[in-house]
Amino acid sequence: MNPTDIKDPEYFHKVVDCQYACPAHTPVPEYIRLIAAERYSEAYMINWESNVFPGVLGRTCDRPCEPACRRGRVEDEPVAICRLKRVAADLKGEVKSMMPQGPFPSNGKKVALIGGGPAALTVARDLAPLGYEIHLYDEQPAGGGMMRSQIPSFRLPESVLDEEVGYILALGIHTQFRHYVSSMKEMLGKGYDAIFVGTGAPRGRDLNDLPGRTEAGGNIQIGIEFLANVAFEHTKSIGKKVLVLGGGNTAMDCCRTSRRLGGTDVKVVVRSPKSEMKASPWEIEDAIHEDIPIYENHVPKAFVTENGKLVGMNFEKVKAVYDDQGKRSLVPTGEPDVFFEADDVLIAVGQENAFPWIERDLGIEFDKWELPKLDKTTFQSTLPHVFFGGDAALGPKNVITAVAQGHQAAVSIDLFLSGKSLHERPSPRTNLIHQKMGIHEWMYDSAVAADLRYKVPHADKAKALQDRLLEVELGFNAETAFKEAQRCLNCDVQTVFTTDRCIECDACVDICPTSCITFTENGEEDELRTRLSAPAHDLSQDLYVSTELKTKRVMVKDENVCLHCGLCAERCPTSAWDMQKYLYNTAKAGGKVYA
Repeated sequence: MNPTDIKDPEYFHKVVDCQYACPAHTPVPEYIRLIAAERYSEAYMINWESNVFPGVLGRTCDRPCEPACRRGRVEDEPVAICRLKRVAADLKGEVKSMMPQGPFPSNGKKVALIGGGPAALTVARDLAPLGYEIHLYDEQPAGGGMMRSQIPSFRLPESVLDEEVGYILALGIHTQFRHYVSSMKEMLGKGYDAIFVGTGAPRGRDLNDLPGRTEAGGNIQIGIEFLANVAFEHTKSIGKKVLVLGGGNTAMDCCRTSRRLGGTDVKVVVRSPKSEMKASPWEIEDAIHEDIPIYENHVPKAFVTENGKLVGMNFEKVKAVYDDQGKRSLVPTGEPDVFFEADDVLIAVGQENAFPWIERDLGIEFDKWELPKLDKTTFQSTLPHVFFGGDAALGPKNVITAVAQGHQAAVSIDLFLSGKSLHERPSPRTNLIHQKMGIHEWMYDSAVAADLRYKVPHADKAKALQDRLLEVELGFNAETAFKEAQRCLNCDVQTVFTTDRCIECDACVDICPTSCITFTENGEEDELRTRLSAPAHDLSQDLYVSTELKTKRVMVKDENVCLHCGLCAERCPTSAWDMQKYLYNTAKAGGKVYA
């Protein structure tokens, strides 16, 4: 193998598994160390730089970072990264003075944002300090998009959302709320230099083909519309017996909201096996904790009415069968249909994009799924000065993905309006900082805590079910947050090897607790992986290979199982191993870094 090029900014970035897995590439270990040091405001700003909504995401993120967490490879439970993010938001002090302060000198360019969700707000946050005049249009009464209309208050208090949306609007954003944009042609005629579309995926899928759908229509609601109606207090009650169709997070929000609006017998019915439900495991756990049963492998067959009124639904029982390629089919079991009584049914079986307001003769092309044809790097449409992001771009995902796409769209808009190539993206800002303070002292806590993951306290269930505004998760206090933060393995503190200092004493090999270091003859990667101290079969993480040593051997380290404990650097008599903190910040529009 060729020697590893550790100057490539993506090499050590990939080793920081949690940050690499985060769509917005938030420097997770950096803010966790700040939380452990009770520097909550600084931890908040590290998050705000990357993910823009720390308080929102600390409560609602889908947590792609946690399955990637190295701690999860040591034991079953990863670090509670998401809930530590909330700690930074809950315990921070005054932070507005640490943010960009307007008014900003104008660059003479105007940008319209259609939709006020996380993607559009991210674009606003990134472009306003560069002097762009930002005009935001949204049909809702306040900013936040789906964060406001589709995430219930018992998961996301309105005050938290208002605060974080407010930080962005305070940058001088011109807002036009309660304004539904009905024509892109009209918007194009207003003379904006660029337009960003972040309207989400506002259409919930229906089950129009099922028998009885029309007759029972008065008691059937689309899940996302139901949640929005509850959020804006148009809907304040529901029937006693409620069926929720679907297995995603929207379904979990619908069933839990129903319990708070008067539903005493609420059931979730899903086509797939429970193990394949799209909802986050913790959302499923919370629904079950609130006494909501989940019926798997039931396919909706018909709405049942009597005298024109909904009384329930029939379902066909199926089982999942997989072919040699792992493709699933739902096969009827032959058992009798199942009937569930219902006063109301909420359909949460998916969401779709809807662009009836974009005329099809403007040069904006759409694919067969009615999604805009975009460059997936730049988010530029086929009409050069129109960009998309969030669910409106590549289909429904989640808040953190929308934020990441907003960052990239902002970069593209800035490059486009500066007359530069959209594919010459700004480089991330990185550095490696030596961590040694003494012979055996480090600038960070290198000990590996043995604690298991700490549980987040919840509000009393009886009280929570009586008040839809009462937040269920209470968050960590400072003491528990410190203990949970200590579980982090500091994966961004890298083991950096200097070949010409190594005397090949193998002291590092002897002390390594995971046998991740090997001195051996070089070879092709597939073969080399088989003859390390511990064979490295996981190809998702790289091998760290040194230049040739005096014995013609090379040092090979399996990055996948390294604990970043620093024992190799402590033991090395010649300082061939060093612990160096690697800070990776993705570049924002204009190369700005705020934290």
